[in-house]
Amino acid sequence: FIKKLITNMDVVVVGSCNADLFSYVERFPKVGETLCGKKFVIGCGGKGANQCVMSAKLGAKTAMIGCVGDDVFGEMFLKAFSTAGVDITNLKTVLSATTGVATITVNEKGENSIVITKGANNCISTDQVEASIDTIVKAKVALFQLEVDLATTLYALKIAYENGVTTIFNPAPALKELPNEFLMYSSILCCNETEAEILTGLSINLDFPVTDCENAVRNLLSKGPLKVVLTMGSYGAIFGEKGSDAVHHILTPPSIVDKVVDTTGAGDCFVGSLAYFLAQRKDLSFNEVVRRSVAIASISVTKHGTQTSYPSLNDLPEDLIQ
Repeated sequence: FIKKLITNMDVVVVGSCNADLFSYVERFPKVGETLCGKKFVIGCGGKGANQCVMSAKLGAKTAMIGCVGDDVFGEMFLKAFSTAGVDITNLKTVLSATTGVATITVNEKGENSIVITKGANNCISTDQVEASIDTIVKAKVALFQLEVDLATTLYALKIAYENGVTTIFNPAPALKELPNEFLMYSSILCCNETEAEILTGLSINLDFPVTDCENAVRNLLSKGPLKVVLTMGSYGAIFGEKGSDAVHHILTPPSIVDKVVDTTGAGDCFVGSLAYFLAQRKDLSFNEVVRRSVAIASISVTKHGTQTSYPSLNDLPEDLIQ
């Protein structure tokens, strides 16, 4: 595999690689119940890898910093990243752990239930970040989540932010006791309704989330990030900026709502798209960047799988690429 592809990156990701093991069923099983699935699929996933590949599919120069195991799933990731054109100089293969795995059940509504076994994702360290500093500080945008070691993630986030890199922090899976430093070093905090509830302690009505989410955006802005983007599934996304009380709502394209087959990885698709536009399309307003990212994530839920559902630049309508 070609490890070193490019020097200065548009997008660098410090995060997770999980092999996605999908079972498609009519409904979720009850406790103690065995169901027959309709279909089984194996693919590449993990929040870090998903966001990285999405940016790459749109044309961003991307690099992945993370760990996989010395096994068949690790090999699958090396091939997938190379095919997508992702720089894997700083992707480490470890002998002490297996590649991370996500066991995913998807019902007929496209809803999912996920169990993650972190495996090699626990092996990423500050030493690995140190070895990758040149890649991080020369990037335009850096992405971070919460699927790998917390201290290592914060260490890398701080380095990127203090060197003028636009940092996007996706606090998923959310933690109640998250150190506030994570938010202070976030140029953009990007989360969904559930994560916002955990971070703020505010209650969000998922059937009518917009007003509650507006309050959550203002609450999160008071904690340090320069911008907050809150995704709301079929309701689209809302965002706010530090220094302004205005909160803007971007709707999901109405033509998509009845075509949902699998929402797995849609949030990562949104974050990866956001990173691409921020790195390569500085001519666009932030409102337009969010609009396009919502539209691209909406396209992804009309197909099965995670990274396999992500559109490439050539698949997009004219209004999303011009």
